[in-house]
Amino acid sequence: MEDGDAVRAGGGLPAASRTALRGPAVRRLLALRAGKKLTAGHVRVAADALGVAERTVWRWLAAAEGDEAAAASPGAQPRAGATFTITPEVRGLLALWKGNVRAVHRELVLRAARKSPPADAPSLTTLHRAIRRDLTPGERAGLAGGERAARKHDVFLARPRGWRNQAWETDHMQAPVLVDVDGTARRPWITWFTDCATNAITGVAVTPGDPSRESVLSALRSAVLREDPYGPFGGLPEKVRVDRGKDFLSRTVTAAFDLLDVTVEDLPAYTPHLKGTVEGLNRAVESMFLAALPGYARQPRPGKRASRPKDEVLLGFEDFTGRLLAWTSWWNTEHHPAPLRGKTPLEAWQEDPTPLRDVPAMDLWTFTLEDAGTRTLTTRGVRFRKRDYVSAWMTGQAGIQVRVRFMPHHDHRIEVYHAATGRYLGSADLADQATEEQASAVRRARAARTRRLKKDLEASQRERYAAVNQPEAPQRLGALTTAQAEAELAQATDTDLSQLSLPDLIPPAAPPAGWRTPASLAALTTPERPTPLPSGRDSAPAADGPDGRAARPTTDKDGDAS
Repeated sequence: MEDGDAVRAGGGLPAASRTALRGPAVRRLLALRAGKKLTAGHVRVAADALGVAERTVWRWLAAAEGDEAAAASPGAQPRAGATFTITPEVRGLLALWKGNVRAVHRELVLRAARKSPPADAPSLTTLHRAIRRDLTPGERAGLAGGERAARKHDVFLARPRGWRNQAWETDHMQAPVLVDVDGTARRPWITWFTDCATNAITGVAVTPGDPSRESVLSALRSAVLREDPYGPFGGLPEKVRVDRGKDFLSRTVTAAFDLLDVTVEDLPAYTPHLKGTVEGLNRAVESMFLAALPGYARQPRPGKRASRPKDEVLLGFEDFTGRLLAWTSWWNTEHHPAPLRGKTPLEAWQEDPTPLRDVPAMDLWTFTLEDAGTRTLTTRGVRFRKRDYVSAWMTGQAGIQVRVRFMPHHDHRIEVYHAATGRYLGSADLADQATEEQASAVRRARAARTRRLKKDLEASQRERYAAVNQPEAPQRLGALTTAQAEAELAQATDTDLSQLSLPDLIPPAAPPAGWRTPASLAALTTPERPTPLPSGRDSAPAADGPDGRAARPTTDKDGDAS
């Protein structure tokens, strides 16, 4: 038969007959490859005759080159127990290569070739098929993108709705919006409390910079109080869920929760699904409100590099806070979350007959302050953190023992209580407080110093190295002459010594005339200000001896010193 006759013979035959012709066809193609006569046309004709794809025929040829069984029955299913499975080694490689199957296959081929005797490695297709068969979509996503990517394929149970104030959830969120804060573009932080039963936002606080325990306490006060302007939502919850944030677990915040008889449920790390109410609020506020504000940081920008337009006008911090509070009111009174089945949070709250636990505003203010211990009220006021705090109510009260409480980071004012009875005495302001102009000047000076330091650090770290195309030690670029190096070292030495010097150092005065002082020490003194002789005698200093010490006094024949 001519070349190609063996593979043409199966055309138009039933499937069983075509399967029987696979072996002779593959052997004929192997013979053509051995004689270097195999062309793509032969493979195409064989694929048409056998009713398979050309890639399948090429795969059969690759498998049959080293395996007689594969050449005899191409495409036959492997025997039981011979199927390639995903092993812990393959899992480790998938995690190492971030889910890149082709890179894992190359590594498996190299490892199989290094074995003695060399072992067979699975084909790329077999590896893909085994990964799809043995690994779930969540496992594949986790090996490629980590725990957060794997969680997208998990199934979570929904908690029962419960009743109002049964459980609250709280969290910090950095708003993806640039806001003008004293002339600087910043992304403010939002701290809020939500009621899990009604999806109501019970309390909110906005911070221009990084949040702290003061942000948590401020949001907590607005959440608990039910008087204007905080609305009907509030009261004391039974428990609050937090996610291991150091601000929520600080000593001041936990002490406030203990005094208010509120249980703090500290959730495990990296479990946002355990506080899904507030996490859903974080996602909703961005898509429903923040994305439409000027200065939205995640807005798609034209061009290769994302940058803000130069003429973009940012919202002021006060304006941003006002708009956020207005949106919060809309969420509570007009929005219809899907879990509430057509009700607003306000309607769900008012329909719940669960009694509320209220706290007077003054008591709540006391509970959410940090305790600084007892002090003695003196004629200069109350001493706190090495500064004095005074107020008009202190007149005639000097000498009593008081207890100091303060709001974290609000060091301009403290709250004073009687140490024995706990009675509130009043607030006290910082004495000799700097004016706003002075404080602004200090802040500008600190900012300038920070910029200079940052520039110096960047300059010192901006080292360049020569590019190499062979393994060798890194070589720094930037040549210096000997004179340049010596001058820079001398300048650094002078700078270090100048930092150690005392600018107000006064040279020692000259010793009394009757003292015998070495000439080397006498040269360093100030002759303009001689010190009077204690004994009233007057004599010249003795010269140094040959060893640098003061010469011994000599005596004459009468025994007098000379």
